[in-house]
Amino acid sequence: DPGMYPKRLIVDEARQMGITIAPLDANASDAVYRVEEHGNSIRIALSTISGISDSEIASIIAARPYIDLTDFVRRSGASTPVIESMILTGAFDCLHPDVNRRDLLLHFSDLQKSAVAVVSGAQMNLSFAPPELTSSGLPAMSSAESVKYEVDRLGIDMSRHLIEFYGAFLNSIGAVRSSDLLKQRSQSSVLVAGVKVAMQTPPVRSGKRVIFLTLDDGYGCSDSTFFTDVQGEYANVLYSTSLLLVRGVTRRTGARGISIRATGVWDLRAAYESWSTKQSTLVI
Repeated sequence: DPGMYPKRLIVDEARQMGITIAPLDANASDAVYRVEEHGNSIRIALSTISGISDSEIASIIAARPYIDLTDFVRRSGASTPVIESMILTGAFDCLHPDVNRRDLLLHFSDLQKSAVAVVSGAQMNLSFAPPELTSSGLPAMSSAESVKYEVDRLGIDMSRHLIEFYGAFLNSIGAVRSSDLLKQRSQSSVLVAGVKVAMQTPPVRSGKRVIFLTLDDGYGCSDSTFFTDVQGEYANVLYSTSLLLVRGVTRRTGARGISIRATGVWDLRAAYESWSTKQSTLVI
């Protein structure tokens, strides 16, 4: 990750500026992020894939173009984990628009069991017919599943911000977007949510431990401070969870500055699931 902040935060900032995030693509992605569409788009890099090596990236690029997944398996030199990550994050969607990613995973499994998997090189060996790629009838991955794989395999939520999936819940409890925090008066009680961007415990003059937490909610970042009076009850959540819901009191630090003195924090997923269960019960 570049510098103090993770790459997913930089990608999110680009998205807020109206720049399109072009997905990972077996034929189009380079070793590094590239500007496309006259500056209106940024293409996700192959180096974003978790666990990929420099030699794999070079081999993938050198063997282009690929006509389909079978061709890629034969000639790219990519490892099984890398190919699986590419399938799960949509790198073959343009090559196979008529099937979904679950179909491609099944097809990749079939390819590994066939003679095709051990035939490599620029020239296809026509003695070995690859397994046929057909639709399995399985449903396409949901948006939530796709984003989960993006975060797990690439370290970024490429297609949608993670917090979008909790929008209805956050609206129902009156959570404040980071972009709206400056509208709040000092000493206002607020709820904020987001993905953990940074958490630090620098030494302070008093000698007491203070935790500084930064969350990203897709509209910007919020900063919360946890003093010793709340750390005991909530430290486990802070250190074990990446999606957080924070309750606190605002403090204005200037015309364009605001911070939150935290009074509580919860696992956003657990809070959402509890709310969803209650909503379902009410519907029944």
